[in-house]
Amino acid sequence: METWQFEFEWLRVRNWAKQVFNRDALPDLNGMLFIIGLQELGRWKARFTKEEKQDLMHIAVCRLLSYDGHYEFVGRDADGWPHWRLVKAIPARGVEEQEQLLKERVVRYFDEAAVEG
Repeated sequence: METWQFEFEWLRVRNWAKQVFNRDALPDLNGMLFIIGLQELGRWKARFTKEEKQDLMHIAVCRLLSYDGHYEFVGRDADGWPHWRLVKAIPARGVEEQEQLLKERVVRYFDEAAVEG
């Protein structure tokens, strides 16, 4: 995908999230990871602790990296939180390259969710 196409798609999913969650600003990558984490958790509560927010973002990263075979879903704990297992090492990358990879997987995630939903 060309850069302009990707930028368009990234902006599209961020605008979708902004509208759905009735926010004033477009969510950044961390905001998008939080949303995916919520989706994967499958439930909402009014307040999450800082640790729970970090856990939600970790769940999202695992889910997104599962596209490339790095993680596999192993199940849910007694509280219903999803757990993932690392199955393939993640190559070292610079920060910008990591962010780009995650953004691309975020777009894929929401495209697939739109097809399924």
